Amino acid sequence: MILLLKLVLAHLLTDFVLQPTSWVEDRNAKHFASIKLYLHGMITGIVAWIITGWQYWPIALIILVTHTLIDGWKSYQPKTAKYFLADQFTHLAIIVACCTFLFFDKAKFSQLWLQFNGNIQIWKLITGIVFLTFPAGILIGQLTRQWREKILSDKIEVEGLASAGKWIGIVERMIILAFVLMSQFSAIGLLVAAKGIIRFNEKDRQEAKTEYLVIGTLLSIALSVATGLAIKA
Repeated sequence: MILLLKLVLAHLLTDFVLQPTSWVEDRNAKHFASIKLYLHGMITGIVAWIITGWQYWPIALIILVTHTLIDGWKSYQPKTAKYFLADQFTHLAIIVACCTFLFFDKAKFSQLWLQFNGNIQIWKLITGIVFLTFPAGILIGQLTRQWREKILSDKIEVEGLASAGKWIGIVERMIILAFVLMSQFSAIGLLVAAKGIIRFNEKDRQEAKTEYLVIGTLLSIALSVATGLAIKA
């Protein structure tokens, strides 16, 4: 665990603190022909080596090579959140894989798997989280269809609701689920109040749009609370 934390710290330092913006721009412009790409990869490997200790040089070497290849691949992709998350996920997955391979204990792994596989609370939690992402969003969309159809003429607003609103809803439901599991119901009230101030304080809002947002929000909260209570039951 300590080695994993050290490697994550090294990644955060080199990818976000020690990497100048000019290096990122140079890499995006020149791709694998960029000297800054290889310089950044070397710094990443060296920092990981220094923080973890000299005996872990094979892991540092793997991180150096894979980090350079992943950043080079990313330089060809559009500058969107999807590829940023994919880039970071791949870096962290390699770090976890290195630590797992180094300390892999088959007997301990089998014991942990049996405990995980037979724990109903874990499976209830996983099921609840998956339900509150896209399935709950689709359900809410179906239940609020009549209000959404009333505002179809305003295409820009509808697209905004369909894209940003989808992710806002997912994050909101995850936060409420966490509050329910921790029995912090008063915090849910504060979250609802804050969202009400932000989203429903606009002037000249169409009545149909207001109804759409209010009903969608209430449905989202109700599903989150019900799911959390079901997991705790």
